[in-house]
Amino acid sequence: MAFVVGVAFGAVISAFVRDLITPLIAAIGGKPDFSQLYFTVNHSKFLYGDFINEVITFLIILAVVYFFVLLPLSKLLDRAKRNEEATERECPECLTEVPAGARRCKYCTAQLTPEPDTPTAAGAAAR
Repeated sequence: MAFVVGVAFGAVISAFVRDLITPLIAAIGGKPDFSQLYFTVNHSKFLYGDFINEVITFLIILAVVYFFVLLPLSKLLDRAKRNEEATERECPECLTEVPAGARRCKYCTAQLTPEPDTPTAAGAAAR
């Protein structure tokens, strides 16, 4: 389904560039139809205007995908990650990640105070 919607969206953007953006660029440049600009070499026709249309289409689609799909999804994942409970913390001596309820660092064996919210710390306090 997403593929079909993507293809249809690509066609809409292509028509937008061909029918609105290209005539605006052509009006600024003084040419009546920007997409038909070409040069010839040894009787071969190179349509650079059509290529520029396709590049503009690609850039618009890229911007839409980035700003309306990738960026919001990234923000949503960051928010979900922030809401997760921290299971590890940083050792103040060696700066490695250790479990949140640890009383000693497994790397440098520094004495740590367990965080009060962890189940290990709650069990140790009850003893």
